[in-house]
Amino acid sequence: MSTLTRDPRRNTQRPSAAPDRRADYRRRMRRSDVMVATLWASAAAAVALFLVYGGAGKFGTIGDAITSLGIVAGLIGTDFILVMIVLAARIPLIDRTVGHDRAIAVHRSLGKPALYLLLAHGVLLLIGYGIASGINPIAEVGQMLAIPDMPLAFVGLGLLIAVVITSLVAVRKKFSYEGWHLVHLLTYVAVLVAVPHQLSVGGIFAAGSFERAYWIALYILAFGSIATFRFAEPFVSSIRHHLRVKSVTQIAPGVVSIELSGRRLRSLRSAGGQFFIWRFWTGRTWWHSHPISLSSVPSDRAARITVRNLGTGSNAISRVPVGTRVWFEGPYGVFTDAGRTAPKLAVVVAGIGITPVRAFLEDSNLRPGETTILLRASTNEETYLWDEVVQLARDKGAHVYTMVGRRSSGRRAWMPADDDRRGVTLRSVFPDLKNSDLYICGPTPWLDLVEAEARANGIPEHQLHMERFDW
Repeated sequence: MSTLTRDPRRNTQRPSAAPDRRADYRRRMRRSDVMVATLWASAAAAVALFLVYGGAGKFGTIGDAITSLGIVAGLIGTDFILVMIVLAARIPLIDRTVGHDRAIAVHRSLGKPALYLLLAHGVLLLIGYGIASGINPIAEVGQMLAIPDMPLAFVGLGLLIAVVITSLVAVRKKFSYEGWHLVHLLTYVAVLVAVPHQLSVGGIFAAGSFERAYWIALYILAFGSIATFRFAEPFVSSIRHHLRVKSVTQIAPGVVSIELSGRRLRSLRSAGGQFFIWRFWTGRTWWHSHPISLSSVPSDRAARITVRNLGTGSNAISRVPVGTRVWFEGPYGVFTDAGRTAPKLAVVVAGIGITPVRAFLEDSNLRPGETTILLRASTNEETYLWDEVVQLARDKGAHVYTMVGRRSSGRRAWMPADDDRRGVTLRSVFPDLKNSDLYICGPTPWLDLVEAEARANGIPEHQLHMERFDW
């Protein structure tokens, strides 16, 4: 481990800033709790629809009880799916109050429960109807498929199963980002094709009823949010700011920096460390978009991203010609200076994870001696943008350390073997770790190891900030 730059001045603390930031963190956590409470309230409202319809009296026989439980499972499962759509719509109010990362975490946590509830919905109805009609559940499938709109419901359930399976980490890794994204879009199709049977089968959503109006309003809210904030707003913003590719510069094998020119880019109010969803309008790239962090803070007429070739999509992006039109969504992400709560700052970064960190450091108001940065790479060819980070560190009086080498097979597998053998630890690099906000960015398996050591050292939850480079 070597020291690239070191400022001999003593660390300075900001006694007034930390309490304010801790209060801001507590406010965000309270808002997050409110979001979760709202989720459960929406599920309770779905159950109330059944009870208002007279469901409380539909448990008289075993068959009716099973059928009623199936209906309730379907209502809650569908409600969860609609909530997931709202959370993924990138609504500014949600992003500002609880953060996009937290919203997406809740979105992902609902996937399996929603699927299990909808599977239970189908199975319980088959059993309940079968008991009522004296037909075994397998034979009841044929009876249900004969009901108008029910075949679409089965198609929708099958599509949801495909989406959830492809979202599992072990399965997702076998897909390219573009392929996984296309499969994930089937969620919208799955939800929409299930609507007809909800309105035509059974009497809960009878025409002209309050229950029907409420249920349709939920669909309008969910899909209206997607249409507004994932399509209409990005379309208008992209036209307004007129982004085009200004230059493409190779900075290392398989890594390019793409300079973008545009208009009034400061009005986007993006912070260092945030990312955008980019779409490059060429014949090879128009059909997919990618989440890529800014690698420098935008000026009014220019922005920059840095892309590593990690697959077919990123390889195509790295070859876009100068003048290509660029559309975008964002900015998104909470990997910014606004999340700090402690007087010191510790940064650990690996590989292409340097991109948001470089912009984060450029945008942060740092005092001399306050910040320590650890740069990690497997080889000297992977030291992307290190020279820029080192220069920023010099300008702001930060300490910079580097680690280059293949990962250790020992206890601290996130660092090179030589450093591990010498007894280097996260605590030895950052002596004030417990009084620091720790920002970590890099490949997820590596990041998880650094995070685990940080937690073992007792760093509080609100001082941990991670940006994982996965999807």
